[in-house]
Amino acid sequence: MSLIKSISGIRGTIGGKVNDNLTPLDVVKFASAFGTWLQNTQNKKNLTLVIGRDARISGEMVSSLVTATLQGLGINVVDLGLSTTPTVEVMVPELKADGGIILTASHNPKQWNALKLLNGKGEFISGENGAEVLALAESEDFNYAEVDDLGTYETRDDAFDIHIQQILDLPMVDVEAIKAKKFKVVLDAVNSTGGIAIPMLLDKLGCETVKLYCEPNGHFPHNPEPLKEHLGDICELVKKENADLGIVVDPDVDRLALIDEKGEMFGEEYTLVAVADYLLKHKKGAAVSNLSSSRALRDVAQSHGSEYFASAVGEVNVVNLMKEKNAVIGGEGNGGIIYPDLHYGRDSLVGAALFLTHLAKENKTVSELRAGYPEYFMGKKKIELTPEIDVDAILAKMEKEYQNEQVSTVDGVKIDFEKNWVHLRKSNTEPIIRIYTEAHSQEEADQLGDDIIAKIKSLI
Repeated sequence: MSLIKSISGIRGTIGGKVNDNLTPLDVVKFASAFGTWLQNTQNKKNLTLVIGRDARISGEMVSSLVTATLQGLGINVVDLGLSTTPTVEVMVPELKADGGIILTASHNPKQWNALKLLNGKGEFISGENGAEVLALAESEDFNYAEVDDLGTYETRDDAFDIHIQQILDLPMVDVEAIKAKKFKVVLDAVNSTGGIAIPMLLDKLGCETVKLYCEPNGHFPHNPEPLKEHLGDICELVKKENADLGIVVDPDVDRLALIDEKGEMFGEEYTLVAVADYLLKHKKGAAVSNLSSSRALRDVAQSHGSEYFASAVGEVNVVNLMKEKNAVIGGEGNGGIIYPDLHYGRDSLVGAALFLTHLAKENKTVSELRAGYPEYFMGKKKIELTPEIDVDAILAKMEKEYQNEQVSTVDGVKIDFEKNWVHLRKSNTEPIIRIYTEAHSQEEADQLGDDIIAKIKSLI
């Protein structure tokens, strides 16, 4: 199934049959549903939506369809053109718009695209709202505007400038400290819009940028998910250039991975850890990540006398818990930094600015900084079950089996042991239990996964 409809939006592969893939008809139907939902809930005429897209090959085509559909509903469109997810999120409240649509399939390969939906605060719509949009798409209960009431269309080319200026104005971003260091940075932007935005930011911070795959043409030169196995080229280039660090972003620039001066991965989980270390040193308050993120964030928060909380997996869940706990910093272990003083969304640009401030003030190399954090290793396994097996019943048995440990059932079953943890989540689409583990060595993490699989099998 290449068309995935979820509460956070719709994504699929371009081409093929309606309802099987992301075809023009699917794009129009879903844009119609979101526009209609906004009209139904806003109780006002003349709605305005902000749209922006990453650099994927299908972006312009999908954007044209979305724009025309919204105008057909009588909604005004402000088009940022090539943009980033966090930039669109920042621009919705900046322009006092009623919502936004980001056209990006994030870290999915080039044949994918998606519509991600934002409310008037520039934040992802809630699960409840998403369900209402899906229901509208299903019913096709749309009422388009008459000819005198069609929506207007305008473009903006200053969105990156506005977003970057808001970052530079943050008290916790020390522009002068970064400038004094004259950092040399290698950037891999996977030929998407990070290749435009990140160099603009680094330039303002007085850094020298060596560009790798920064041509925003949508031809991804490697798998766009910023994982170690995809990043050999930048690791080599950082060493060759004698750079201070490498920065890697995904196609829509909401995930940030770092490379140290030796060409080694800093560790995606540790982007958030380092930024939290810097912020919590200066301001007491909570840190939030999801249940599948590294324990290192908890350790660092506690070392500063701050509290740590874990949400269910999913950016919307992290944001809700951050608001509830009035968190100073939050995010996801995949390199997603959410800094509420700017906005409630994962943002590689603010993440990079905060990390560079930390690096400048600590007066250490990137590898020295990384060596100061607790060392954890993660394992990911899965157990495939036959369709007749009740996955929920197995998870309930596992919860009972480990009732003497610290157990969370916020999202599947997470068991916190003294020195490691395991998180069991069921797949929504197939009879699979995903098993995430973390321990002080890779062997231990993998062994824990195997032990848990054996335990599940014994309970079947």
